[in-house]
Amino acid sequence: MIRLLLVDDHIVVREGFKQLFALTKDIVVTAEAADGAQTLNALNCGRFDLVLLDMNLPGVSGTDLIARIVALDAAPPILVLSMNNEPQVVRRALAAGASGFVSKDNDSETLLSAIHKVADGGRFLPPSLAEALAFQSSVPDNLRPLHEQLSQREFQVFLLLSKGVGCNEIADQLAINNRTVSTYKARLMEKMGFACNADLVKYALWHQLTD
Repeated sequence: MIRLLLVDDHIVVREGFKQLFALTKDIVVTAEAADGAQTLNALNCGRFDLVLLDMNLPGVSGTDLIARIVALDAAPPILVLSMNNEPQVVRRALAAGASGFVSKDNDSETLLSAIHKVADGGRFLPPSLAEALAFQSSVPDNLRPLHEQLSQREFQVFLLLSKGVGCNEIADQLAINNRTVSTYKARLMEKMGFACNADLVKYALWHQLTD
């Protein structure tokens, strides 16, 4: 039996997944979490075979949360489930320690296959994502999108800014001080040639980098 920690900030989404897993014989949701703090608390209190993790959560989330989970003793493998299947996002999630990545656009059969493979110690990417990553790795640096020039932390700040999150809240979410957030913001704005936040938001929407 695969004991699963289901992490998503939308109750309706969690309920839908629980209904799907109830139809299987070997997957059971033993705990749920709606944000990063609840996720870490659940992992400290219970044992799981897999974390099914949405990348975008209130509080600590994304690659920061993945890294914190991986750092725990006897950490279970992580399967990321996200609306954002941009190759850059997928690559960063895998680099942070996730064992697999599935888009919410994939069908239930793909999701179930991913859960079984990752829970069994394997790694999983749908063929379309694997192909996109392989293609991206062959593209010269000067032809890649501007956001791929960002460091991992700069990219995290970029994504939060694109959602309208203020610098003070970003500092709280990433557990860094306001001055550091301002430094990251200044760097990414310069690297990407943005004059204002509106440019940043337009870019994120155009490249489908936000859920």
